[in-house]
Amino acid sequence: MKIAIAGLGYVGLSNAILLARQHDVIAVDISAGRVDALNAGQPPIEDGLCREYLSSGRLRLRATTDSATAYRDADYVFIATPTNYDPQTNAFNTSSIETVIAQVLAVNDRAVMVIKSTVPVGYTRRMRAQFDCERILFSPEFLREGRALEDNLYPSRIVVGEVSARGAALAGLLRSAVLIEDVPVLMTDPTEAEAIKLFANAYLASRVAIINEADTLSMDLGLDAGEVIDGLSLNPRIGQTYNNPSFGYGGYCLPKDCRQLRTNFKDVPQALISATLASNDARKSAIAGAIARRAPQRLGIYRMVMKQGSDNFRESAMEDIIHLLEDRGIELVVYEPAWQGADCMGHRLEHDFNAFAEGCDLIVANRMAAELQAHSAKVFTRDIYGSD
Repeated sequence: MKIAIAGLGYVGLSNAILLARQHDVIAVDISAGRVDALNAGQPPIEDGLCREYLSSGRLRLRATTDSATAYRDADYVFIATPTNYDPQTNAFNTSSIETVIAQVLAVNDRAVMVIKSTVPVGYTRRMRAQFDCERILFSPEFLREGRALEDNLYPSRIVVGEVSARGAALAGLLRSAVLIEDVPVLMTDPTEAEAIKLFANAYLASRVAIINEADTLSMDLGLDAGEVIDGLSLNPRIGQTYNNPSFGYGGYCLPKDCRQLRTNFKDVPQALISATLASNDARKSAIAGAIARRAPQRLGIYRMVMKQGSDNFRESAMEDIIHLLEDRGIELVVYEPAWQGADCMGHRLEHDFNAFAEGCDLIVANRMAAELQAHSAKVFTRDIYGSD
């Protein structure tokens, strides 16, 4: 089977590696740097398992910036390009997907195009009508940043947005690539598959929000947040995973997917999605207030990334914390080894951890790390369980 992957973010890269274990895969990206890195056996994003598989030399995988060459002979084209939320239009910017569809149709009249990017509800049907092509499918991803390949190799479920022989063939392709035998497979119409993706992330965001609200209340009343959350989590209907307080949810998926779902709901009665978004903003304000009340003279910001093992800063909760604090006259210093540039959001970027830790009277960390333990007396964090 010949497969092309459009996009080398964490969705595209993890799918490329997953499928290149058994098939010939060409990954396409507009970034020559990402292409060169992949061809040199280096992952263009931070993911330890991706690095391990790429260094093995056993993958049938190469990368190119030449889309026509990649798409011309492909049996499948997986589209994993960015769909950032545009606040001007209150919707995902899906232009990169449409560009890929047009490129594929210009050189290949048989390839099945599988959208992996997150899209609005109803988008796949619109694309089929717009391009007069039924070979456009949607199959959502349920991946964690930093663990994308692990989640592809050991998926919780496979969802294919087409109930047909073509959909069954795609489901079979994906199922044969994973490392677990009894993965649940759900085949739906494309619109239902799109809703599954958005609601899955909205549900996770609401779970983060309720845990964070419990922690905010605990901070305000002087309660032991760990005891409160442990008591909640022992209920088997709630469970003891994904229950660690944070400064707020962020990253590439949860914020934009909640906003898109709210847009899809604009003519439908709803309350929870909007409340989840508002709760996240309130949480970040509460965290900034708690930090400011400690009256630090020099405040250290430890890491900008959304979670451990990731290099993604997009819509990081820490970015909003910085914006909320910088008008309070507090000197901010940032330690972020993965940040490129001389400063970070207009604040001094310290590259030496020891100098950073010694020079700050308060350190703010969304997640604790081993190197912070020696300075734990001056670390402000809401990390209870040491996990994401």
